[in-house]
Amino acid sequence: MKLLKDILYKVALKKVIGSTDVEVSDLCFDSRLVKPGVAFVAVTGTSSDGHIFISQSVKAGAIAVICETFPNDIQENVTYIEVEDSAAALGLMAANYYDHPSSKLKLVGITGTNGKTTVATLLYQLFLELGYKVGLLSTVQNYVNREVVPATHTTPDPLALNSLLNDMVSTGCDFCFMEVSSHAVAQHRIEGLQFSGAVFTNLTHDHLDFHLTFDSYLKAKKAFFDGLDKSSFALINVDDKHGRVMVQNSRAHQKTYGLKNIADFKARLIENHFSGLLLNIDNQEVWFKMVGAFNAYNLLAAYGTALLLDQDKNKVLTVLSRLNGAEGRFDYITSPNGIIGIVDYAHTPDAVQNVLSTIQDIRKGTEQVITVIGCGGDRDKSKRPVMAQVACDWSDKVILTSDNPRSENPDQIIKDMEEGIMPSNKRKALSIVDRKEAIRTACHLARPGDIILIAGKGHEKYQEIKGVKNPFDDKQILKELLNLMS
Repeated sequence: MKLLKDILYKVALKKVIGSTDVEVSDLCFDSRLVKPGVAFVAVTGTSSDGHIFISQSVKAGAIAVICETFPNDIQENVTYIEVEDSAAALGLMAANYYDHPSSKLKLVGITGTNGKTTVATLLYQLFLELGYKVGLLSTVQNYVNREVVPATHTTPDPLALNSLLNDMVSTGCDFCFMEVSSHAVAQHRIEGLQFSGAVFTNLTHDHLDFHLTFDSYLKAKKAFFDGLDKSSFALINVDDKHGRVMVQNSRAHQKTYGLKNIADFKARLIENHFSGLLLNIDNQEVWFKMVGAFNAYNLLAAYGTALLLDQDKNKVLTVLSRLNGAEGRFDYITSPNGIIGIVDYAHTPDAVQNVLSTIQDIRKGTEQVITVIGCGGDRDKSKRPVMAQVACDWSDKVILTSDNPRSENPDQIIKDMEEGIMPSNKRKALSIVDRKEAIRTACHLARPGDIILIAGKGHEKYQEIKGVKNPFDDKQILKELLNLMS
């Protein structure tokens, strides 16, 4: 139990009805979970407005209501707090309720369109190997040291986030590495957290279904860096044209990494094979198990972050050279008859091009590149034709298929993709709505030595159709089909 007035510390209050000197048993923003004694925070979400459920929450026993607009039916023995932004208030209140766990370990946030999961996962694996207790908050999985906690969002809601951080502190974690999505910044999910550092990977076309314009998307990412204090570090990819923009108003200590421009942490790509990368990092040649120039950036971001967290350079490079990165990111398999299969989470035009250009750099030139690709439903529609065209530009054959259609008609999603294909590329492309059938067709078309890329879903173990998540694992299906056909 905590006093409401303590949970409201630093929250800008506009008006108060009732007493803040009351004990609160818990915080809640989902009216379905309200129990007697909780403080209910009415948040306006993307699909529903919590203000509609204030009366229902009070009937269920809420002792306090935090909202942006008071309801008409004010009840006795309930405290009502009016705030400017209830989502921001929820973030601060969650941090207060859990006694600021982010200040009790070193929390580093990684943001950008591509690379967040890989960099966060590399850092988690690296610091475990260096002997620390570590937490991870990522798209694929969350970890409290070595204990798995399933992930539902790239960045959890403020209550789940602070609860997980609190568990990490209780477990004795020294560090936590977390992905910070643009949605999380815009929706104040990271409000009240104290970051020791922030990493910017890159910024390309994505999430315009939510942000509407690229400028709004950029500003959401930038707001993360604007909120850092002077005790934090900000590590940016100086080769990305938006890197410097991110830190224009940041008080954080600024550092850079890159392959092309002058940087504090510099690397040069010497060799690139399906078996790995040879990089010169800060004048030291190291072989890494990961593949592609985009992973050279991810490795460099992890290396720079580790050094900014006072780790030994040689130990860091030694451990990084052994790591594989995140599941579903350039996952590489070879069939008995020599067909190469790659599963990757690439679901933006830039990410698709990164993976395919890496394949292009490594391939011998005589083999085919066959790409199976779809686009998610209920998401940014403007990237669909672009992704299809990129896939066609960089592949010998392309099969357009379903990704996670969600509530949309998969046929329409594929039609949206087809509109981006230039007449000269039409002969390369075919459309198969059923994703498993599309993967099967790619395997039938492939000859020994050919390369099949299955793009879009990566680590996901489901396919969401009409609100139902059906079991579906790209890598497992590809393995089974390639073994059957060998």
